[in-house]
Parts: sequence; C-alpha cells; structure tokens
Amino acid sequence: MTRYARRTLLIAALLAAPVAWARSPQSPDIRAIERRRLLPQSAALLAAAPRTITAIPAPRSPAGPQDYYSEGDYWWPDPANPGGAYIRRDGRSNPDKFDGHRDALIAFGRTVPALAALWNLTADARFADAAMRHLHAWFVDPKTRMNPNLDHAQAIIGVNSGRAIGVIDTLQIVEVARAATLFARRDAPGYAAIRKGVEGWFAVYLDWLTQSPFGIEERDQQNNHGTCWLLQAAAFATLLGRGDVLEDARARLKTVIIPTQIAPDGSQPLELARTKPYAYSLFNLDALAASAWLLADGSGELIAWQTPDHRSIDGAIGWMAPFIADKRAWPHAPDIEYWDGFPVRQPSLLFGGLALRRDDWLALWQRLDPDPAIGEVVRNFPVRQPLLWLPD
Repeated sequence: MTRYARRTLLIAALLAAPVAWARSPQSPDIRAIERRRLLPQSAALLAAAPRTITAIPAPRSPAGPQDYYSEGDYWWPDPANPGGAYIRRDGRSNPDKFDGHRDALIAFGRTVPALAALWNLTADARFADAAMRHLHAWFVDPKTRMNPNLDHAQAIIGVNSGRAIGVIDTLQIVEVARAATLFARRDAPGYAAIRKGVEGWFAVYLDWLTQSPFGIEERDQQNNHGTCWLLQAAAFATLLGRGDVLEDARARLKTVIIPTQIAPDGSQPLELARTKPYAYSLFNLDALAASAWLLADGSGELIAWQTPDHRSIDGAIGWMAPFIADKRAWPHAPDIEYWDGFPVRQPSLLFGGLALRRDDWLALWQRLDPDPAIGEVVRNFPVRQPLLWLPD
C-alpha cells in the first residue's frame, strides 16, 4: 500500500470513528460565531443600495429590462466557425459571457440574508429596514422588480435564448426566501407593508418552477441541477406554506434524488464524472444536505435516512469529509478551474454534524473560510447564513 493510500485510509478512519459528542453534546455556539463574523460587515451591508437587473442592460437579451438574462458558463465561440453557434468546453468558464444579471442576483442573495441574520442577532431595526429596501426593489416596485421566471437564463449564443439548466441561477435567492420566512415568523419591522408583494412574487415563481417546461425539465435532471431545483422548491414552499409542494419534495428526495445521485459507498458518480469533480461534489452535497435539513424541519431525520442498499446523505458527507479535511488525499483528478478556492465552510458539515451529533464535522466546519472572495467560489456557495436555517 502506498503512503498516499495509507494517509487516505487513516483520515477516513479518524473521521468515521465514534466521538464523544454522542455522550456529552456540546453544540458550537453558532450565534456567537456568527456575531463575530457578521458585526464587522454591518456598516457595508447597511450602506449597500438596492440594484436590480433593471439597472443592468443585457445587449444580447431577447426580452425586456425586467426579464432575467444570463449566458451559459462553458460555451465559447467556435474557432472553426467565427460568428456562428457557440461550442461547449465543459468546466472552462468563458470570461466574456454576460454575467451582469447573475452578479446582481448573487449580491442580492448575499446582502438580504446577511441583514436578516444581523437583525436576528441584534434586534436592531436598521438591519430589517435595509433588507426591506432590497426586497421592495426586487419583488415589489413595478419599475425595478424582476419578472418571476427564468425563460432566458443560461442562453447559448447562436443556439437558443434560454435553457432549463438556467433554473440553477435562482439558487442564489434560496436564502432570501429563508430571510423572508424569518421576517414573517418574527414580525420584522416593515415586512407587513411588503409581505403581499414579496410572497406574491415567490408564489408566481414557484408555480413557474413546478409547472413550466423549463422547470419540469430541470426538476428531472439527475445531477446537481435536480438537487438545486429541489432545494429551491423546498425553500420557496416553506415560505408560502405550500404543504403539497413540500410533501412531493420529500418523496422526491427519497425516491429519486438519493437513489440516483449517491452511490452505496457515499460517492456522487455524476459529479465525479465532471471536469471539476471536487467542487461539484461539494456543491451538490451542500444542496442535498440543505434540502434534507429543510424538508425535515431541522430534525436531521432525512440526512440519516437511507435506501435499502445504504445510499444516504449521511454516507455522502462521510465519504467527502476526509477530502474536505485534507484535499491532498483527493483520489480523483484535480478540478480544471478554481482548484485552490475550495473547500470553504461547507454547510453539509454543519447540517450533518447537527443531525448526527458529529462534533468532528462541526469542528471542521468551524475551521473553514465562511466568506470566500473569489466570484466563482461564492456562486457555488449559496448557503452562507446558518442562523436562517436553525431554530430561534
């Protein structure tokens, strides 16, 4: 056995070993952790002005200024056919694609949840007031709101004006829905005045997500796209109290998502087949764990649940954790882009650690970077505010 293989087995054995957590639970003080992290960001968050897609012209969009538009990441001009249809280069992001609307959506998806977490921590109405301004601009104001569909997301130049795969772009507002859920539950200052507009937007978008051809096609994808559809549906339905959607999502997690995406050994073969297997495995695992956590009301029941042949989110976290702890042990090819950007503070470790009383996963979660700065890493790290996912 090589030294590389021995090191891999040792790390796996250490992380799989029984821990003292089960005997004397000592959950980390997440509120204290988040207070230390977020308070230094508060001035910048309060100063950030709302900026929706209406302020960002999209020259190649076939639609209007309130229609979201983005272009596929891995699509490039064809050297053999200049000016013709773009061709795919999997895993290699085209820096010249139009990202303006997606960048604005990511900024929105970072700012409002952080403001909500700060309001949760401090009860300072300034944070709620600031969040309401962003929510009003994106969802309520008839001049600046985004239309609640993704008919023109992840377009391919010369091929189409939008694809089902573009549904993944609104993963960035899952935590906006979590923030709105908090505001509604705790009667946040200013939310009553905009609640109808905010939740009305999500209601129309959830109908589009669950009933449109693009939404249905994305739902049925077997890799991370299907998982991200599920997490969106779960988060938006939770905000709206749509028990029918939540019931279907729970069933889908058990009968479709886990059986097709997780191998009995815990690996994720569909993600490992990509040119960025490490980042995609992390990304999908985070969406899996967040979906299971949300759909079980934070009980952890669905993280521990397994198929008859032992496929589970618990097993997937256990398979991946050694390679989060020591990326040098990764047994597959390194990612062709952003290899040095990961791991970050992966929420799968938090949800799995809380669900299964694994203090080793929780300790690892605490050691990782909660605020990456690389744009592509931020985009693939959409669950950033743990306080929005935990009981008050």
